[in-house]
Amino acid sequence: MSSILIVDDEKDIRELIGEILKDEGYAIRLAANSDDCMSEINSEAPSLMILDIWLKDSRMDGIDILKTVKRDNPDIPIVIISGHGNIEIAVAAIKQGAYDFIEKPFNIDQLMVVVSRAMETSRLRRENANLRRRDTSVSEMIGSSPAFRALKVQLEKVTKSNGRVMLTGPAGAGKEMAARYIHANSGRASAPFVSVSSATVDAERMEEVLFGRETPERGVEKGLLEQAHGGVVYFDEVAEMPLGTQAKILRVLTDPQFSRVGGNDKVRVELRVISSTSRDLRAEIAAGRFRQELYDRLNVVPIAVPSLAERREDIPELTKAFVEMFHQSQGLPMRKLTQDAEALLQTMQWPGNIRQLRNVIERVLILGEGSGDIDARELPGQEPASDGEGRMVLGGAMATLPLREAREVFEREYLLTQINRFGGNISRTASFVGMERSALHRKLKSLGVVGSSKGGAGGSEDGND
Repeated sequence: MSSILIVDDEKDIRELIGEILKDEGYAIRLAANSDDCMSEINSEAPSLMILDIWLKDSRMDGIDILKTVKRDNPDIPIVIISGHGNIEIAVAAIKQGAYDFIEKPFNIDQLMVVVSRAMETSRLRRENANLRRRDTSVSEMIGSSPAFRALKVQLEKVTKSNGRVMLTGPAGAGKEMAARYIHANSGRASAPFVSVSSATVDAERMEEVLFGRETPERGVEKGLLEQAHGGVVYFDEVAEMPLGTQAKILRVLTDPQFSRVGGNDKVRVELRVISSTSRDLRAEIAAGRFRQELYDRLNVVPIAVPSLAERREDIPELTKAFVEMFHQSQGLPMRKLTQDAEALLQTMQWPGNIRQLRNVIERVLILGEGSGDIDARELPGQEPASDGEGRMVLGGAMATLPLREAREVFEREYLLTQINRFGGNISRTASFVGMERSALHRKLKSLGVVGSSKGGAGGSEDGND
């Protein structure tokens, strides 16, 4: 529920205003001085403040509080009240950002009209901020493979909780997209999603980036944790975080409050934390580069995000989505994959995972000619490679051919490779591949490479050893 913070040094006045507003269905918080006021704001920003301009026994008067709040929380409407009202005070308050000015003793009907309008202003500002923060284009999960379905089941289980999630998987596999999916389908969907790239922020600036800073020249600059208040903070590649910063993050996870760099006020935040890593954090802990306590705090719910190699069946769907995305965002042509191109993409090696696939599709759309279907010839070829378990992974156009033609292509390329290896010496080639020289000649002739090979298939029989 939206709350109204009433700040007045006179107990009877603040309680009277509080009772009136409670009867109208508003949630009320009270503060007698500037310290109480700032503590309430740092704990949770109100939707509206009603602020007395004269505060006895207080570090700051109403104008000072007004300046501070409008500097740090410019979206909070502030209604100034005063028993010593005059036109100069009203003008000064409005100039400093006050929403309105009411003179004591106030008329209740007048107060309610001003409060109602101010609360509507606050609501509209929050809705606009939420709309600006939302990025639905990056939270859609695409795929239908068994590996993807298993991932989505795990993500669905954690969307309704506030438990900390650790996403693991290779670079480019879609860990941030998984984090955004959790956020978009949780009760915090209308609150901020703030991504912290631990690998790209200088270690010297990490604390300022996270906690913010206060300087006489620039005032308060909110850090990412404060910006994420009420929502989700996502620590991308958390293993890259400096040890010193790890200790401070650990303290925030234990007690969610901190001071900005250069400041003394305590800032309290309420957050859900999601983190990710492509490293083995246990190995990082053993090497002294990551804190065990922080790992224990972050790794409440571990979820492994599969590589693209583990979900090759999803490549056609992902490719279609990327084409549509680039068409909408860049005006690139809408093109479909031919069957050959689809087969090729599904057999290529993807060390960069989904990010690499996206880049390949963008490049093809930019450099491609016309708006016809994407042919396999437009895609980057790949050398055959091992899958790490001793199996050859087919690449290039081989995957698009019938068995007989694929066998001929393989034999041709294999024999040419061996001939080139032995400098065109047919005898040595025959010996290595385990064929008689005459049989090798017949095979080369049937494959159409005798006398025209790039490596000298018509080379010497025995010489040049």
